[in-house]
Amino acid sequence: MVPPFVKQTWVVLGVLLNMLGQGMVLSYTACLLPSLQAPDSDIKINIHTASWIASCIGIAGFGGFFVSSLLMDTLGRKKAHAIVIIPGIIGWMLIYFARDVTTIVIGRLLGGFAASATVCLGAVVIGEYTSPSNRGMFLNLKTTAVCLGNMVIHVFGHFYHWRTIALIGIVPHAVAFGIIMTWPESPSWLASKNQFEQSEKSFEWLRGTSDKSRKELDELLHAQKGRLEEKPKTPSLRRNVEEFFQKFTRRDFLKPLIIVIFSAMLLENCGRHIFPAYALQIISEVTGSKSNSFYYTLAIDIIITTSAFFSSVLVKLMKRRTLLLGTGFAAYAVLMTVCLYLFVAAKGVISPDRTWIPISIFVLYFILANLGCTPIPLALLGEVFPLPHRGAGSLAAGFIMSIMLLFPLQITPYLLESIKVYGTFFFFGSLMGISLLVLYFILPETKDRTLQEIEDYFNNGRFKEEDNDEVNEKMIKK
Repeated sequence: MVPPFVKQTWVVLGVLLNMLGQGMVLSYTACLLPSLQAPDSDIKINIHTASWIASCIGIAGFGGFFVSSLLMDTLGRKKAHAIVIIPGIIGWMLIYFARDVTTIVIGRLLGGFAASATVCLGAVVIGEYTSPSNRGMFLNLKTTAVCLGNMVIHVFGHFYHWRTIALIGIVPHAVAFGIIMTWPESPSWLASKNQFEQSEKSFEWLRGTSDKSRKELDELLHAQKGRLEEKPKTPSLRRNVEEFFQKFTRRDFLKPLIIVIFSAMLLENCGRHIFPAYALQIISEVTGSKSNSFYYTLAIDIIITTSAFFSSVLVKLMKRRTLLLGTGFAAYAVLMTVCLYLFVAAKGVISPDRTWIPISIFVLYFILANLGCTPIPLALLGEVFPLPHRGAGSLAAGFIMSIMLLFPLQITPYLLESIKVYGTFFFFGSLMGISLLVLYFILPETKDRTLQEIEDYFNNGRFKEEDNDEVNEKMIKK
C-alpha cells in the first residue's frame, strides 16, 4: 500500500513542475532581451519595448487569476489546474516561431496567464491536498521550484539560442499536465459541493485513516454541512453577485486579504521577480564587466535555490512568523548596507574596484530573503482564505499580485538607467521594510494548523486553545 506522504508528494510534484515553468517564464527576459538588443538580432527592440516584453506578464496575470479562481470554484481544483496549463504551452510555441515583437508579446502574455493562474491555484491545491504537518514544507518548495526555473533559464541562456529555450520551456508544463490527470479531486472542494461521500474517499486516499486524519475530515465535513444548510438550494445570479461583494464586508475575508496585500508587496519588492528578469544587467553594473556576469549570476542562482530549499526544512522546525520576520528584517538591513556601499563607491568616496564586496553582500541578502520573504508570502496564499472565500480570495489576491508584479517589472529598466542599482534597490527596499512592519502586527501563526482551525481563527479572532486558556485562567482566578 502506498503511504499517504508519497501520494501527497506525487500531487505536489505536478504543482512544482508548473512552478518550475513559472520561474522560466519570469526569467526568460534575462536571455531574451540582451539577444534582441544585440546588433545582429533579426527582431529589433528599444528600452521601452524591452520593458513591455518583460512586464506584460503582469497584465496577463489579471486574466490568469480571474479564470483560475472561476474554474477552481466551478470545475474543481484538478480540472482547473489542467486547463490553465494549456495557454502556457501555446505561448512558448508562439515565441519559438515568432518573427516580430507582437508575436513575442502574445507568447509572453499566454505564458504570464498560465504562470499567474497557477500561483494561487497551486497554493490552494497544496493547502487542501496535504496534511498540516507537511503543508508548510510543500508550500515552501514552490519557491524552490521557481528559483530552479530561474537558474535553468540563466544556464541555458548562456549556451542556447532564445528560440531553443522556448522549446525547453514546454517540457515542465507538459509533464505536469500528465501528473495532474492522475490526481483525485480536492476533498475540500467536493465537500463544498455537497459531495460528501466522494470527499471522504478522496481525503482517505490522500491522508490515510489515522485518528488525526479522521478528526480533520470530521471537522471539514461538519463545517461544510452546516454552511450548506444556511445557503439557498438554487441561488440566483443576482444572489451570487451580492454574496461576492458582501465578502468585502466580512472579517474572515478582509483580514486574510490585507495579509495577502502586504505579503505580495513584500514578495515583489524584495527582488523576487526583479532580479531574475534583469539579472545580467544588474550584475554587469555592479561588477563593471559583462564578461563574468554569467558566472556571478549562476553562483547567485545556486545560492538562492539552495537557500529556498533550506527554507522548506526550516519551516518544519520554526514558526512561520519567526522565520519570515527574523530573516526579513535581517535581509532589509543587509540590503540597505549594500545600497549604501554602492552609493559611496559611485561617488568616489571608496574604491569601486573591490566588486567582490557588493556581490558578497548581495549573496547574503538573497540567502536571507529566500529563507522567508519569498516562500512564506506564497505559502500564505494556500492557508489564509477560508474555504467559502477561496475562489473570491484567489481572484482578489491575483488582481493585487498582478499589479505588484507589473509595477516593478515595468519601472525597473528606467530606475536602473536613472538611479542605478543602489537607488533601485533602495526604493524597493523601503517598500519591503514597510511591508514587514505591517505584517509584524497582523500576521497570525499558522504552523501545523489545519485549514479549518485557520478559518475559525479569522472568524473568531483567536484559536480555540486561546479561548480555552482564557476560560481556564478565569476559573483559576475564581
